[in-house]
Amino acid sequence: MGKSPTVFPADDFDEESDARALKEAFKGFGTDEDIVIEILAKRSNEQRRKIASTFKTMYGKDLIKELKSELRGNFEDVMIALMTDPIEYQAKQLHHAISGLGTDEATIVEILGIHDNESVVGIANAYEGLYQTSLEADIKGDTTGHLKRLLVSLANGNRDESDEVNEEAARKDAQALLQAGELLFAGTDESVFNMVLCQRNRPQLRRVFHEYEEITGHSIENAVENEFSGNIRDSMLQLIHCVRDPIDFLATRLHDSMAGIGTDDRTLIRIIVGRSEIDLGEIKEVYNGKYGKTLAERIEQDASGDYKKTLITIVE
Repeated sequence: MGKSPTVFPADDFDEESDARALKEAFKGFGTDEDIVIEILAKRSNEQRRKIASTFKTMYGKDLIKELKSELRGNFEDVMIALMTDPIEYQAKQLHHAISGLGTDEATIVEILGIHDNESVVGIANAYEGLYQTSLEADIKGDTTGHLKRLLVSLANGNRDESDEVNEEAARKDAQALLQAGELLFAGTDESVFNMVLCQRNRPQLRRVFHEYEEITGHSIENAVENEFSGNIRDSMLQLIHCVRDPIDFLATRLHDSMAGIGTDDRTLIRIIVGRSEIDLGEIKEVYNGKYGKTLAERIEQDASGDYKKTLITIVE
């Protein structure tokens, strides 16, 4: 994934001046939201955290607490997301996905599938620091069976990260997946799917998918749809999509967060803020090509007020 951020560190950055302007924006009744957006949506995460530190030194107040007391709803949520350390933010998102009503497997697969090993380990460490329990223990406590094993494997951050592609090994893996699924007389040996999907490097996996199609005449997705059902099927399909094309995967996640009745604001905020300094530029392009409208146009239809203004500022 190439670097294509939409948010860059501000030139001529002056944390004291930004801290003063924010303090001024909070004065009196109500808040000058435009100033808050203009500053926080146009600084890098590192710069925002410097502003918070300077704000505390200058005024003896916690900027995040000030934002929480001044702002409301989705606007508050997107601003707090912007202010939070990226790894800690993902850990908090995982905790919500696990501890909320039911388990949000799609979010767990998204976060663990899109990040590299170092980030996954960092997120797991942050999780333990925040909640005094390990990410693995919480996943085990909240899920069962095949799904539990898949998510625990992802949470360990043990994927091969070389970019080496071995065609012979890919053919063997494709054969092993075939033997464990479609050719198995009774049921499916999901452990083989789990091992291949969670351990092989991404280019190697794409080769495995290609070999599988060469052997069987249909896609690996087709096999998963036939061999699995329910949450484990959906999670595997998501993971395969994420491996095949992470940018397309995230563009699809953004589309789905705004499709149908209501909006999944948590996913919308997480991807837009989380990828804004990484590859949101590329995600935007793919979104536009895939759905025939720009991401900003879709947000314009779906969100409102200062929340909408903030998202569009980040995206554009």
